[in-house]
Amino acid sequence: MQLAKGIEWTTHICTVLALLREGQGLSTDALADFFEIPSAYLAKQMQLLRRAGIVESVRGKGGGYRLARAVDAISLLDIVVAIEGPQSAFRCSEIRQNGPCGLKRSDCTRPCEIASAFASAEEAYHSALAAKSLASIMQEAAANSTPQHLLDIANWVQKQTA
Repeated sequence: MQLAKGIEWTTHICTVLALLREGQGLSTDALADFFEIPSAYLAKQMQLLRRAGIVESVRGKGGGYRLARAVDAISLLDIVVAIEGPQSAFRCSEIRQNGPCGLKRSDCTRPCEIASAFASAEEAYHSALAAKSLASIMQEAAANSTPQHLLDIANWVQKQTA
């Protein structure tokens, strides 16, 4: 399974937005510059996060985007669903009904065993993402970063919102 770049990008973006003080926002251009990613593509991803209620847009001086919820109330699953949509990654096309030995539709009273296996795997994947909050990701990142790197990020955010 390959996830869209937008999931990685917006998860990182959310960790930066979490550093903002009340009432502040960061522009898409500033966020794109920070991670050296295309601003136009990021703008589309930010709109998806906004529609999902993960971020909100703020107009005026100091405007841009900010988190709409607390970091402990945003899971990785929230971000994945916002970017990729709620549909299942595996879509059974009932191929077992095709070909010379295909089953009759009326004989397919139970879900396909292959579809069931993928559904179970996706459920485990979703559970793992739902259990991981943005707050826990930030705690792990802070524990694995140098104090200077964290200070550099905080100073960049402060400079952008001054």
